[in-house]
Amino acid sequence: MKKVWKMFFAAMFALLMSIPTFAAGRLSVQIGNFTSFKETPNGVLISADNAKLSLTVYGPEVVRVRATQGDFSDLPSYAVIGQPTGKFTSVKDESDKLVLSTGELTVEVNKNPIIVRFYNKDGKLLNEDEKGLGISWLGTGTTCYKKLQPDERFIGLGEKTGNLDRRGSAYEDWNTDHYGYPDNADPLYTSLPFYIGLHNNLSYGIFFDNTYKATFNFGASNNRFSSFGAVDGEMNYYFFGGNSVAELLKEYTGLTGRMKMPPMWGLGFQQCRWSYFPDTEVLNLARTFREKKIPADVIYLDIHYMDAYKVFTWNKERFPNPSAMIDSLKDMGFHVVTIVDPGVKKEKGYRAYESGLKNDCFVKYPDGINWAADVWPGTCNFPDFTNPKVRTWWGDLYKGLVSDGVTGFWNDMNEPASWGNMVPNLVEFDMEGHKGTMEEAHNIYGMQMARSTYEGAAKLMNGKRPLVLTRAAYAGVQRYSAIWTGDNVASDDHMLLASRLINSMGLAGVPFVGADIGGFTGKTTPDLFARWLSIATYTPFFRSHSEYNSRAHEPWTFGEDVEAISRKYINERYQMLPYIYSAFDEAHETGMPIARSLAINYTFDKNIYNPDFQDEYLFGPSILVAPVSSKQMFERVYLPEGSWYRKSTGKKYDGGQSVIVDAPLSDLPVFVKASAIIPMQSTVQNTAQKGDGILRLHIYSGSRPNKYLYYEDDGTTYQYQDGHFLRREFVFDPAAKKITIGKAEGNYTSKFNKIEIVLHGFDGMNSVKVGRKTMNLQKGEGNTQTLTLDAGKGETVLSW
Repeated sequence: MKKVWKMFFAAMFALLMSIPTFAAGRLSVQIGNFTSFKETPNGVLISADNAKLSLTVYGPEVVRVRATQGDFSDLPSYAVIGQPTGKFTSVKDESDKLVLSTGELTVEVNKNPIIVRFYNKDGKLLNEDEKGLGISWLGTGTTCYKKLQPDERFIGLGEKTGNLDRRGSAYEDWNTDHYGYPDNADPLYTSLPFYIGLHNNLSYGIFFDNTYKATFNFGASNNRFSSFGAVDGEMNYYFFGGNSVAELLKEYTGLTGRMKMPPMWGLGFQQCRWSYFPDTEVLNLARTFREKKIPADVIYLDIHYMDAYKVFTWNKERFPNPSAMIDSLKDMGFHVVTIVDPGVKKEKGYRAYESGLKNDCFVKYPDGINWAADVWPGTCNFPDFTNPKVRTWWGDLYKGLVSDGVTGFWNDMNEPASWGNMVPNLVEFDMEGHKGTMEEAHNIYGMQMARSTYEGAAKLMNGKRPLVLTRAAYAGVQRYSAIWTGDNVASDDHMLLASRLINSMGLAGVPFVGADIGGFTGKTTPDLFARWLSIATYTPFFRSHSEYNSRAHEPWTFGEDVEAISRKYINERYQMLPYIYSAFDEAHETGMPIARSLAINYTFDKNIYNPDFQDEYLFGPSILVAPVSSKQMFERVYLPEGSWYRKSTGKKYDGGQSVIVDAPLSDLPVFVKASAIIPMQSTVQNTAQKGDGILRLHIYSGSRPNKYLYYEDDGTTYQYQDGHFLRREFVFDPAAKKITIGKAEGNYTSKFNKIEIVLHGFDGMNSVKVGRKTMNLQKGEGNTQTLTLDAGKGETVLSW
């Protein structure tokens, strides 16, 4: 009998062993309960059941939050250049929580379980973790869940489609080559993981500094939480507690860096095409601009200027003498920008490839073999821009282009992109000596390429400022490069989307941004081009571009009417350069973008988030732009509180309402804020021309006082960093009936020797006092009065 039972049990065991088994499902792990803490030089380190939590003070309103289940990484951030300053001024260990104060922020750490809350100095709740979820891990992935506040809005996150208010949407950060992307596509080319939360007349910012593939959920399909997380790496974010959107941008760009002053010529009109060749076509293009009196400063050379698409080469048949061609273009007032992709062709005898091999500069598989992929030149290796040695090597490769006279460099295909768009995640990078894989390096690849380009070109150009343009980027890219919004489509929807993308990039700390005028791919109609160019006149980066074998996008190719409209708006752009350049100075000093979402100045006006009005924005501090479809000749425009003047007609409107205005192709709805001060100049054909020497100071009558900080420098060198600039404050004080031209500061001598005051809306005024002298006003264009004064450097006061 025993034998029978043994046989039975043996058979049952064999049967059970033959049944497939299933491992227990992977569950999330929360940070758990508080166990202990200790103070650190700039904050506190907290131990919990399942992880460690670090809080570090980077400023009175900036606190870094890190959490890990293992050891904290010592890899330096590619985005952050700020350092911790100070510490918590008060640390209270209470029975149920830690209470930490910076003086401006209070951070409460609930103990069981650990939940982090942020309050402003008035004790108002800014942001808190969602209690049941908090900081969590799922495998190697980490996510922070935040409690949604009633009626909370979210703005920012950079190059993301969708609405200005991100509430109800989710996004992914994974830089992607997305040719002809739909107007609801995500992700796109850049990862700028900074956003701003708004509720109860309060604002805060969060920057999630993790370069792995990241996701953001702003209450998508739930009313419980917003969240941000990544597939690997630390939970590492910075919390900003500023009192306004402008203050948050100043704090964020103080942490991640601000742009240097661009070359003045980089703000002019720029003509691009895939591709202009041979050299005779390029020269004829330049001559046509000059003959037609259409201002322009830049011509781009796309991939066909190269020998078989190999970077840092010239096609000797199409461009037999590039330096002579560039000299001729310089004589006509043009700068040349050349495209440079990251792929280096595997070809014996090719200098860039051979030097890259010799210096061990390429990304590798784990077995030491260089990773290769196919792009324009064929099979290529790719530089490891996370290695300082490689960045120096790459920067030095620009020597030939610089010596030929090239002054701008366009980094494309740097997501990185290749045919098939599939990079093995296991390929390895140096990561500043810390070693990592493509999963960690992917989102910073384009930014580090732009860094290598900028640092190399700046070193080679003998003190002159280069223009660098990149497609792919990560937070902090503003220190090195401008960005354009990639391979967009010739459609009204894309034209309107471009405004939101540009404004959202500004809300993520990147001010020098633009989109391809007319659309890169697709069929551009004359009406669409005319409208798009009129809107782009009021964007920081101003470039027309189109793809190979498409309709040409030069302003005169759409007929005489469009040519006239284009000339009008490009002239206007050049007239506004003093205003635009001063806005770039503000971006350089404070991080304030040039194209400004209305959410910056009118944060809690619910109308600006209405999809009918969310494309509107301020260009600089005082000009409101209302983008309009090319198919509409009338538009309903929302004007925020205050009074506004139609720029083209001088008609005055009361704000706080929507108005129906006419919008022919020749007259985009653009408005100027009452009390605004707008410095302008005469029309010039390129930025190197001095013009008539008169700075025209347009002042719009209003009931509120206003100050404007005007800026000027040589526009080409870095001498402004040593005081070689001019700043002066212009003040309009309607209560005192006074206009003050402040004393000039800095040691730069202005190119303007006269200042013409142009008064808008000052009806019935015939004269003003300049000091004690009464001077008569002259009749100007439209309903304006003018007065011309010597510029001087001292203070001048006008009164009436």
